[in-house]
Formats: sequence, structure tokens, C-alpha cells
Amino acid sequence: MHEHEVYESYTVCVVTVSTSRFKKYGEVNGLENIPEEDESGRLIVDAFMENVRDYKLVSDDVGMIRKALISCEQDVVIFTGGTGLNPKDVTIEAVKPMLEREIEGFGEIFRLKSYQEIGYRAMLSRTLAGIYDGKAVFCLPGSKNAVKVGVEIIKEVANHILSHARGMR
Repeated sequence: MHEHEVYESYTVCVVTVSTSRFKKYGEVNGLENIPEEDESGRLIVDAFMENVRDYKLVSDDVGMIRKALISCEQDVVIFTGGTGLNPKDVTIEAVKPMLEREIEGFGEIFRLKSYQEIGYRAMLSRTLAGIYDGKAVFCLPGSKNAVKVGVEIIKEVANHILSHARGMR
């Protein structure tokens, strides 16, 4: 039997990584400032409505992405965007070295669920989950369908991951 505190509730920070939106809006902070065309960010905020405490919009820039992660004070940090195969997509490269523990199974399950919907193209989905400073961190692709899949998984496992993450402190 695991002896970890169970987290009944937790807070969430949503970070959208998008150079095009960043060029249009600049660095955005706060739930009241979510750009209307950030459909994926809005999907995450709506899915975790009662738990979301912060929203950030940053560019596809390693330094900005890491700064966003460090500055999120919430229990769960969910990134969307910047996970593609384009050399400018650097969310995974920015976050992965900062993780104390990586949760490889998240990507495996994400791709399995994606495969059931889109077939072999699911292998192109770069996702990431892990623990950083006692927080559960997730990196999702920017498409609405990918966000829906990711949110479904995160809602099922966030409490359990946090119970382990807090035990690592």
C-alpha cells in the first residue's frame, strides 16, 4: 500500500506556447487575458475551470517556456503547443531537462488513445509528463483534439501523480 497523501483538489496553471499569438498579443498573464483564438488553451481552462488559477501565453522560446514553468505556483502545470516536429517547436526540449522525474507512460497512453482516433499519425505526437518542484507537469500538442485526449488522461491521474510528487520533496 502506498502511503501518499491523496489530493482531493489541486490548482492548475495553463501555458500556451505559440509564437504567432505571442507576436500578436505579447506575453500574456492571467485568466482574464486569454486570447479568443487560443482554442486549445481555453479548452484546458474550461476542463479544469474550478481548479485553474493562472494562464500564460509565451513564445516558442526555451527561456520563456522555462520561466513560465518556474513562475507557475500551482500544483499542476499544463503546456499546450510547441511540441511538433518543426525545429521551432521547443516545448519538450525546454521542459524535459527541468524534470526531476519523467512519466513516460503518459506519452505512451496518449499516443495509444490518439492512434485509436487518427491511426499511425499518432506516432508524431510529442507529449511529456513529469515532476518539477513538487508539481505535476504536462506538455500537450496544440491541436484541440490532442488537448481533449490529454485532458481526459490528466483528469484521471493528476491527484495520484501529485501524491507521489509531494512525497519527493
